[in-house]
Amino acid sequence: MASHDGTERFDPAHTRPGRTSHRSGHDAARPRLQEPSETRGRTTIADGVVEKIAGIAAREVPGIHALGGGFVRTMGAMRDRVPGGHASAGRGVKVEVGEKQTAIDLQVVVEYGVSITDLATEVRENVIAAVERMTGLEVVEVNIAVNDVHLPDEDTREIREDRLR
Repeated sequence: MASHDGTERFDPAHTRPGRTSHRSGHDAARPRLQEPSETRGRTTIADGVVEKIAGIAAREVPGIHALGGGFVRTMGAMRDRVPGGHASAGRGVKVEVGEKQTAIDLQVVVEYGVSITDLATEVRENVIAAVERMTGLEVVEVNIAVNDVHLPDEDTREIREDRLR
């Protein structure tokens, strides 16, 4: 159905059961060629969606202690302690999302003793696979900044500090 400006519009009569179209007998018997589904609408993916996917994928890799820089982790820890507050899956992740591509920056804290270069490779592969599989976007780069190394004795110190509060 054409609109007042001459462009095609959605015609509900073409999709409702029991309704017939206005095509002639010969044309009605011929199947209508369908446009590919990707040309019949637009899907947009918010930056926050890609940040969450990348953050979760990075945390899945053994050897990653946390995501985010010192200040980001401190503010996040304070928010986590507030009733009703919760951890953000996108903490420590920044993305740029275009129509077909995305670039991802991660800030990570690694466990002491792991090979940082091997860990970065594994994180990069896991993040790329998860983001591309779930969004269909091409990941053009994953930049990883290692901001800290988590030492095993820091866990016991953090527990003691929590008990003193």
